[in-house]
Amino acid sequence: MHRTFAAHAAGAQAVPLNPIYTGRELAAILEDAAPAVLVYDAAKRDTIAPLARRLGIPHAIALTAGRGELTRWAKQDLVLPDPRPAPDELAFIQYTGGTTGRAKGVMLTHRAVSTNVSQREGLLPTGRRLGDSERILCVMPLFHTYALSMGLYLSAYCAGTLVMLPRYHPQEVLQALAAERITIFPGSPTIFTGLLAHEAFARMDFSRIHTCYSGSAPLPQETLARWERAVGAPVYEGYGQTESGPVLTFNPMQGARKPGSVGVPVAGTEIQIVDIDTDTRVLPAGEKGEIRARGPQIMSGYRNLPQETAAALREGWLYTGDIGELDADGYLFIRDRKKDMVIVGGYNVYPREVDEVLAMHPAVQEAAAVGAADPYRGEVVRAFVVLRPGAIATPEELIAHCAQNLARYKVPVSVAILASLPKTTVNKTDKNALRELARGQAKA
Repeated sequence: MHRTFAAHAAGAQAVPLNPIYTGRELAAILEDAAPAVLVYDAAKRDTIAPLARRLGIPHAIALTAGRGELTRWAKQDLVLPDPRPAPDELAFIQYTGGTTGRAKGVMLTHRAVSTNVSQREGLLPTGRRLGDSERILCVMPLFHTYALSMGLYLSAYCAGTLVMLPRYHPQEVLQALAAERITIFPGSPTIFTGLLAHEAFARMDFSRIHTCYSGSAPLPQETLARWERAVGAPVYEGYGQTESGPVLTFNPMQGARKPGSVGVPVAGTEIQIVDIDTDTRVLPAGEKGEIRARGPQIMSGYRNLPQETAAALREGWLYTGDIGELDADGYLFIRDRKKDMVIVGGYNVYPREVDEVLAMHPAVQEAAAVGAADPYRGEVVRAFVVLRPGAIATPEELIAHCAQNLARYKVPVSVAILASLPKTTVNKTDKNALRELARGQAKA
C-alpha cells in the first residue's frame, strides 16, 4: 500500500505483481516492464533475488512485513523529489490477462487514476465530512485494479481506515467485518457467495455496514437479494476493467438502483453498444452488442504491444470485449464476454444467461457454463455447478430446470456437479479450466 503511494509521489510507475506467480510468469512481466527498482517480500527471496540478478534489475529491495518498516521510515527526514509528476505522466503499468497467453501491461496516467476516483465519488459519495470515519475492508489483493480503486484509493479519498486481510478466507472475513466495525465492504460475486454459504454467517453482526459494492464479475440476482436481506445494506453493482481505469459505470447511490444492472456511466464517460459484426453500428436500447466506452480514465495503451493497442483503442473508443445492452433509462446490463459467446447451430448463446438460470435452482450455490465443440451443431453448452451445503440435486434435474426456463438450443447438454469451481488468482471463475473439463467430457 505505502509502496504504491511512494512510487506515485516519486514520479515512478507502480507495477503491482501477483505474489503467487511462478518465476517463469514473473520473468515475462519483469522483462516487459524493465523496472529500475523491484520491491518484494523477503519471504520470496529465494525466487526473486536470482531472478532480479538474471534480468539485470538495478535495485532489488527485500522488505519484511509488519509495522517495523513503517515506524523506521516515519523517523527519516524524507523529501519528495521535484518536479512532481505531471497529470499525463504514467502512474501505473497494470498487467492483466494472465490466464491466456502473454500478460498485457495496461498503462494508466495520473490523470486517469485521479479522475476515476472523482468519477466514482460522483455516483457513490462516501462520508468525507468532519467527524465521519469510514472503515473499509479489502479482502481482494492490491495487485488487482478493483481492489486498488474500491479499497486503497477509496479509503484515501474519504480519509477512512482501510482494513486489509492477507488472504480470502470466509471465516476470517466474517470475523473482520464484525470486529473491525466495517462500514463499507467492496466485494465480488465469489466473495459474497462464499460468505453466504459459511455456517457462521447467520451469527455475525453486520449492523455497522451501510454500503457494499460488487464488481469484477456479474453478480447473480439471487445472491444479491440474499445478501441484502441478511446484511441490511444495499449492494451497488458496477462495471469496468483494468483498461478503463477501472470504473465505467455504477448504480447511483442517489437515484434508481436496478438489480441485475451495473448502472449508469460515471461522469464524463460515454457508453455505446455496437453491432458485433461491424464494430461501428450503434445499436438502440434493448439490443445486445459489444460495449465500447470513452472518457478521461481510459488507458493510454498496452506497453510494447502496438497491435493489441490498436485493436482495443479505435477512434477514441475502448472496445471492451464485453457483450451488453442499455435499457431505455441508460442503465447498462452485462450479458457476457464476447469471446465466451457460444454459437449453437447458428444461434448465439450467452453463458451468463445459463449461469443465472441454474443459480435460480434452490440447490445451486454457484454455476458456470461454457461452450464445447460439437460435430453436429458446431458448439453445445456444458455447465458446471456447486451445490449448497446439504442440498441434493441430480444433473438430470438441473438440465430439466434449464429446459423449463430456456430456449431449447440454450439448454446445456450436460451439467457436472463439482466440489468447487476452479478460480483464477483474482477469484474469478476460471473459464479456461472449465473448457478443458468440457473437452474431456466430450471425448468420454
